[in-house]
Amino acid sequence: MAEPAARGTTPGIVAPTPAVARPSVIQLVFREKGALYAAYMPMFTDGGIFVPTTRDYKLGEDIYLLLSLPDDPQRYPVAGKVGWITPANASGGRTQGVGVRFPSDEKSRGLRQRIEETLGTSLSSAKPTQTI
Repeated sequence: MAEPAARGTTPGIVAPTPAVARPSVIQLVFREKGALYAAYMPMFTDGGIFVPTTRDYKLGEDIYLLLSLPDDPQRYPVAGKVGWITPANASGGRTQGVGVRFPSDEKSRGLRQRIEETLGTSLSSAKPTQTI
C-alpha cells in the first residue's frame, strides 16, 4: 500500500530542495611583488588577501581562492571568508573588492609565511595598499 502524499503535494513528485549557495571560486595570479604587497592583508590574524571584484559580497561569506605568487609555480588553494569590503566609489580612489581572511589552519599558516618571505622588508613599507 502506498503512503499518502503530504498535504499540498502531488503523489510521486519530489519537491526540489532549495539550492545551497556554493562559494565563489576566484583565481588570483600575482606576477609582481608590488601587486602582492598592495593586496596582502596582515591585519587578519591568519593573513588575508584583497580581491578586486565588482560582485556584491557579505561579511563572512565563503570564497574559494586559487592563489599564484610571484616566481612560485605552485597554486595555493584557500577556503576563506570575506572579512573586508571596499564598496564601489570608495574614498581615496580605492579599488572595489573584498578582503578574504585565510582560515586558521596549517596550510594557511604556511601560505602566510610564504607571502611574508616573498615580500621581505617591503612588509614594513609605508606605501599605500588596497585596504589600509
